[in-house]
Amino acid sequence: MTKYLAKIGLEMHCEISKTKSKVFSSAKNSFSGSPNSNVRPVDMAFPGTLPVVNKEAVRLSLMASMILHCTQPEYMYFERKNYYYPDLPKGYQITQNTKPIPVGTDGYVEFEYNGELHKVRINNIHLEEDTASLDHYYSTSNIDYNRAGIPLLELVTEPDLHSADEAVAFLEHMRSIYQYANISDADSKKGQIRCDVNVSIMDASLDENNPDNWGTKVEMKNVNSFGGVRDAINYEINRQIELKETGKYAEMEQQTRRWDEESGTTKFMRSKVDEIDYKYFVEPNIPKFKIDPEWLKEIKNSIPMLALDRKNKYINELGLSNYDATVLVKEKAISDYFEECVNIGIDPKRAANWVTVNIISELNKDSISIDEFYLRPKELKLITDALESNKISSKQAKEIFTKSLEEKKSPQEFINANSQISDTQELTTIIKNILATHQEQIADYHNGHTNLFDYFVGQVMKETKGKANPVMTKEILKQELDK
Repeated sequence: MTKYLAKIGLEMHCEISKTKSKVFSSAKNSFSGSPNSNVRPVDMAFPGTLPVVNKEAVRLSLMASMILHCTQPEYMYFERKNYYYPDLPKGYQITQNTKPIPVGTDGYVEFEYNGELHKVRINNIHLEEDTASLDHYYSTSNIDYNRAGIPLLELVTEPDLHSADEAVAFLEHMRSIYQYANISDADSKKGQIRCDVNVSIMDASLDENNPDNWGTKVEMKNVNSFGGVRDAINYEINRQIELKETGKYAEMEQQTRRWDEESGTTKFMRSKVDEIDYKYFVEPNIPKFKIDPEWLKEIKNSIPMLALDRKNKYINELGLSNYDATVLVKEKAISDYFEECVNIGIDPKRAANWVTVNIISELNKDSISIDEFYLRPKELKLITDALESNKISSKQAKEIFTKSLEEKKSPQEFINANSQISDTQELTTIIKNILATHQEQIADYHNGHTNLFDYFVGQVMKETKGKANPVMTKEILKQELDK
């Protein structure tokens, strides 16, 4: 898009899945397929119940704020956001608005896109409770309160993104931050990530830093997958360009739409000429509390190595390629698996090759996570050790890898059955015996028929049923033939 410039802002919602209980109740914070099994009276808004703040949820939200280079508040406030919806039993949501200050404001994120670092400004990040979920059927809708009260981080960016692919790269980077910092599993399949997308277009020739040049903002609510975000943004950009080209853009009002996956289009929901008045006020049942500066220091010091840091480590310290390092750090669980391989003694480059080529291929084929993968690092090391000591060939290593997965057996069983003959004396004896019965072929070889060398190699492999070390076989065979 050269004539027009897209201005994209994101509101990313991510559940904090790493606390034992919910943000304001003692109910278990756990994804469950059994409806209404993780519920307490507070979650149902029963009369006389009072919220109690989960300290760990606050700690993790402050950690996220620090990672995003935000300013942390001196005091922690919570507020009521008043609106009615069937999945909101209290008739209001306990959340944080920008006044008083939430857990973080005025930050930024740097992430890689197309081989370059891009920067997105963060308006704010705040901690709130998630709503219940609605399950829609043909003639009824049921409410599942398992999700009600789960701690939720909402991240609001400035409109600094300019394409669907860049927006998805940002979301993937944020997911890795939540995963690497052990804040959330950030699993969209469990509904832990949702996104509201704001899109407008403007003339590319104008100054994008001047808000007066921006177009009319269109909000798309609750897009539940990164693929959906990409498709929704691309559709909305093209829809708005068409309105520009046909002279109808000026008639378009600020509005909220929804992404319809079935039709691949955005659908009008409601106009949004003015901001909805949620009548925010400070939550009276949760007194404000001062955040201890020493606690903030402890939180900052506890921030673990994140994806970009690990990538730089893999390239600069372990000697991996940019491509391999990028693939390895994309998912924290895969990066952890690789690091365990290295820690138990597998050569980093060899480990990276096995993980990025063989293991990830198997994960994709079976649609499983690395945590469900049968061969753990110590089993993989059995294969790599046997390969390095010439007990098995590269081809045999791949075959053993596949058989171990298929039969759910230790690689050692197959290694024992397929071990190469790598003993010099044993190979020499075998080769001498073969040559003793092939005097005519030896004479032809010395008379210029050098292609007979491969014939002798084949005889050795036939005699050993393919177990002779091929490299050593060729070396010893040449020595014996040259005598």
